[in-house]
Amino acid sequence: MKISSTTTDEALLQQIGERLARLRLAKNLTQGQLAEQAGLGLRTVQRLEMGAAATQLSGFARVCRVLGLAERFDAFLPEEVTSPMALLKQQGRKRQRATGKKAAERTAKPWTWGEPT
Repeated sequence: MKISSTTTDEALLQQIGERLARLRLAKNLTQGQLAEQAGLGLRTVQRLEMGAAATQLSGFARVCRVLGLAERFDAFLPEEVTSPMALLKQQGRKRQRATGKKAAERTAKPWTWGEPT
């Protein structure tokens, strides 16, 4: 199955888990061996492979490191390339916030308690 932007969260997690399981098997590792090498519990590895959402990102990173996938994170989340003009505008400061929508563009209704009567 190809992962796309329309893939549901559940299907995405399921697909990641299946791919991790296939890579683990290709390296001839049991779930227990992978858990031990990654410094995780067996149940954490099982949940990752099942696509359970309750696993932590740090556990995922450890499993990826043991399976030799850590180098691929650069392709997954590439470093942002800032243009020279943007660097000049920032004057050496690191951007810390997003501006969000302008006040004129906001169309949200004011929040009120309860339902209208």
